[in-house]
Amino acid sequence: MKLLSPSETASLLPYDRLAASIAEVLEDARAGRAVAPAREVHPLPDGGTLLLMPAWNEHLGVLKRVSVHPGNPARGLAQVQAELLVFDVRTGEARLVLDGATVTARRTAALSLLAVERLRAGKVRQALLIGAGVQARAHLEALAVLRPERLYVYNRTFSRASELAAYGRGLGLAVQTVPFPDKVAASVDLVVSATSSPTPLVPEGLADDALIVAVGAFTPEMAEVPATLVRRARVYVDTLEGARSEAGDLLQAGVDWREVRTLAQVHAPVKGPVVFKSVGSALWDLAAARLAYGANST
Repeated sequence: MKLLSPSETASLLPYDRLAASIAEVLEDARAGRAVAPAREVHPLPDGGTLLLMPAWNEHLGVLKRVSVHPGNPARGLAQVQAELLVFDVRTGEARLVLDGATVTARRTAALSLLAVERLRAGKVRQALLIGAGVQARAHLEALAVLRPERLYVYNRTFSRASELAAYGRGLGLAVQTVPFPDKVAASVDLVVSATSSPTPLVPEGLADDALIVAVGAFTPEMAEVPATLVRRARVYVDTLEGARSEAGDLLQAGVDWREVRTLAQVHAPVKGPVVFKSVGSALWDLAAARLAYGANST
């Protein structure tokens, strides 16, 4: 069994190939060949939380262990600790251990990339990225695959937005910061929101053909997208089960779940304002494991 570092894990998960692997797992899940039970959540001492997320197909299984420790920053440690165990489903033998934080960031951004490819045929002229944390950085890297003409970055802490914009320019992207997201709302055709804000940051004055990808809010109490914008858009999610319990953006907007579709149901570009909301699934970890194990076993 190999234990891979964050950099080794990242090297095995290029965004375009990871998006393709997620697409394959989507089809496997629809056909019953891939399974992801509901994740388990358990309290830990000192305010910590333990999350266990399994998934498997006919060949490989994964178990992601994530623990959140609010006191860790004071200890000089990351608040979130995680790893992804990859094992053979027939024998139970452990094959790989991937860095969990790296897998989570990259598979979430790759899923967003797949959403843009399916909902907008991969065409992005101008994009707005809201946030400057780990997920925002991963999404900036994923957007580099699409090469938008212009990418705007907004974060409440301007210095962090500037750092992310400089990183994007190092990737060859035309990136600039904006003081307020409203300033460019009418000109962008893609908005990616990757923050943990409890209140909406996505501007309401978006163009009628805008695609909003919301990945940051993950509890019913959190919302990145204004309810009025959700109500006038066509809504797509990564999984209905996860969205029904965790997608605060949609729950607070009171969406009609009969009208909500999954990414697996998209077979042609969709017109009009569209919201794609993802809250995560162990299925996407399985897609990462398939890709990483295949590359590592050659």
